[in-house]
Amino acid sequence: MTIGPTYIAVIGSGVCADDICELARQTGTAVAKAGAILVCGGLGGVMDAAAAGAKSVGGLTVGILPDHNRIGASRHLDVAIPSGMGEMRNALIVRAADSVIAIGGEYGTLSEIGLALKTGKPVISLGTWKLAKGDETDTGMVPADSPERAVELALAAAIV
Repeated sequence: MTIGPTYIAVIGSGVCADDICELARQTGTAVAKAGAILVCGGLGGVMDAAAAGAKSVGGLTVGILPDHNRIGASRHLDVAIPSGMGEMRNALIVRAADSVIAIGGEYGTLSEIGLALKTGKPVISLGTWKLAKGDETDTGMVPADSPERAVELALAAAIV
């Protein structure tokens, strides 16, 4: 039974190349057009681009910030939540989401992917990490070839 809209986390690094930021912006736009709420880490890079995309079409955006204040938060957030937890806030981002879309990313993104998979949250990959267990490719993440497809997959897999 679904209660309210779906929450989709868009995760990725705080600094990104133009092509990755464009993927994030398009993903945020698709999240909002689908009627879902965008959750992110609330700072720059992928987070800011995804929030900007969502806001450009009237979407609702939530950022869970690492510090105990809102300094440095994306201006595209409707709700900016200071956690005071540093990188440990990654667990809150994952827990707040019904599914996760990972775009590009560094080690913080990898930690969010790991937390999501560990807790059974669906993870859609869009140009992000490739995982392996020993010599075997890990199939825990579902690959997408476009932002729109990533959102379709995230909505279909959402745990609400």
